[in-house]
Amino acid sequence: MQYTAQVQLFTPLAGVLKTKTEYIDALAKMNITTVEDMLLYVPRTHEDLSEMNSLRTAPLETKVSVRGTVESLKLVRTRTGKKLVTAQFTDSEGSVAEVIWFNQTHIKRMLSDGEEVVLTGKIVLKGSKIQLLSPQIETVRGTANDALVHAGRLVAVYPQHEIITSKWLREKMVLLKPAISLLPETLPEDVLQEEELISKSDAVRALHFPEDTSQVAAARKRIQFEEMFHVQRVALEQKKEWQGARQERLKVPMDTKLIRALFQSLQFTPTNSQKIAIYEILKDMEQDKPMSRLLEGDVGSGKTLVATAVMANTIRHGGQCALMVPTEVLARQHVQSIGKTLISFYTYLKSQDVPVPMRHPTVALLSGSVPKKEADEIRMRLAAGTVDLVIGTHALIQDSVQFKDLKLVIVDEQHRFGVVQRQRLTEKGSPHFLAMTATPIPRTLALTAHGHHDLSVLLEKPGNRKPIQTKVVSPSGRKTVELFIDQQIQEGRQVFVICPLISESANEEFADMKSVKQETERLKESFAHRNIAMLHGKMSAEEKEKTMKDFKDKKSDILVSTSVIEVGIDVPNASIIIIEGSERFGLAQLHQFRGRVGRGEHKSHCFLFTTTPEQAHSQRLKAMETYHDGFQLAEIDLQIRGPGELYGTRQSGIPEFSLSSLLNPELVVRARRAAEKYLSTVS
Repeated sequence: MQYTAQVQLFTPLAGVLKTKTEYIDALAKMNITTVEDMLLYVPRTHEDLSEMNSLRTAPLETKVSVRGTVESLKLVRTRTGKKLVTAQFTDSEGSVAEVIWFNQTHIKRMLSDGEEVVLTGKIVLKGSKIQLLSPQIETVRGTANDALVHAGRLVAVYPQHEIITSKWLREKMVLLKPAISLLPETLPEDVLQEEELISKSDAVRALHFPEDTSQVAAARKRIQFEEMFHVQRVALEQKKEWQGARQERLKVPMDTKLIRALFQSLQFTPTNSQKIAIYEILKDMEQDKPMSRLLEGDVGSGKTLVATAVMANTIRHGGQCALMVPTEVLARQHVQSIGKTLISFYTYLKSQDVPVPMRHPTVALLSGSVPKKEADEIRMRLAAGTVDLVIGTHALIQDSVQFKDLKLVIVDEQHRFGVVQRQRLTEKGSPHFLAMTATPIPRTLALTAHGHHDLSVLLEKPGNRKPIQTKVVSPSGRKTVELFIDQQIQEGRQVFVICPLISESANEEFADMKSVKQETERLKESFAHRNIAMLHGKMSAEEKEKTMKDFKDKKSDILVSTSVIEVGIDVPNASIIIIEGSERFGLAQLHQFRGRVGRGEHKSHCFLFTTTPEQAHSQRLKAMETYHDGFQLAEIDLQIRGPGELYGTRQSGIPEFSLSSLLNPELVVRARRAAEKYLSTVS
């Protein structure tokens, strides 16, 4: 089949490619249905097979290409019933090799004696005999080397899927090559010039049919920049759309005297990172358009204080605040700690005669377990404006919850809430929006996955928190660790144990995973003289709150829990955390688990138990022993696991970037600036 002028980019492949239906169906599963789809399916790498070798000088056990003729083609059946095709191959210098193809009987029909071919494979010696085992074949029939598809050049290697192989794709791309010139340019002309990028059609042509490595490099530079540019453009457009029309009522002046007084009322000095973040957020809130900012901080970096300072400034100017958190346990903890800080601050202002007008802050809890009568009253007071700050779970996004003047929404651990849930909360008055996360995200990924937010980062930790000693433990080390745990409990310490499951699973895939219920029973036998408690998501809010309160009050020694413990639980006396099946968690989550200890004066320990001895040598887990900084661990996880596995970007509409793009901060920042400049010219 030859390419014709009638073929367009939108032409279905079924009408262009002369191939079996099963191949067209397989392409459709890969979302490749048109000529354009096919052309934009770019290689993942290239093999340099540009040099044509001879049998005499070609290196052994290395993939090479040799041109010559085949003779004596035979179909051979072995004693075990297997079918082989054998042939004698003679190169241009007259050297001879035996060629054997295993389970490829079609080759006997495909080739004829005396035919000229290029064979690509590894040359081996069997005694004094030269052999080529199952080499790839390209029939040449007088074709010059520079016109070859599978050898004699930089050869494109594509991601393969089912029956769609690199060899098959290369052959079909040759048929579609003339259509490459039809590809439209997708970047603004000024961006191409400023970034010194080649055109879209030149980039695609260079990736499929490169003449040298410099062409490939220029093409990849262009494609990577384009991907990042469009992601940043979409994120900035979303941000602009979300911010909507300007509103005078959104302006919340920054009261520096108030913030200075808040710092003076504390028993510690905030870090420089906290001060900078507070300034950045309050500066945003002075605008007449909604803020959209992500506050990123490692475990224990003091995000709650930043949130409290910002809320104090909002309340001082008569605005209402809403703080949405993922669990009821955390909501109740915040009501106590933030409420106490705000009220203590108000008392401090009164006692010091500080000339800062601030009314007595009213703080309320709204969650699924709050009795209906009490919840109805809170909703009524929110609508009337007599509640300054409401802290809660998903209950905050119900239609029945209305505000008189909602100026600030804060969502803690925003990755645990869906886009729709966050949107419903922000729609209750077009407020300023602050997302917070303790999941350390490399800056490049934050600007990509969360590009619709501006970014504030807390890099320091308040006080002098000691590093947590971390150890990866194979199953054989369990007894030693449990003896150590018992000794620590004897000295007054407490222990967290994290399990991947709530109860045993019938699914074979999870058969080796420990469950909270199973492990609780086992520990009750191993530590019969200790108090063991358990915590998991299926317990009622009252049960969870009582369990946590008892643990905090030292009524239990060991708390066995699921990942519900990951966020915000604060028990300073707990100095040991054990994570079962640690290989099943990402480094970011393991680091957050680890952050549940090390909050008091005692030396703390984190033990990462693996399911098998081999997993105890995992490069990822060993990184936990060496690094205590969440951002370093996030970078390592990004390199090892990739962005999709790490942060769920596959579910958030972000394309699968080549990892080099996300590990290139300069590229991400340049693409964002280019997108900002482009949008400013078209708006």
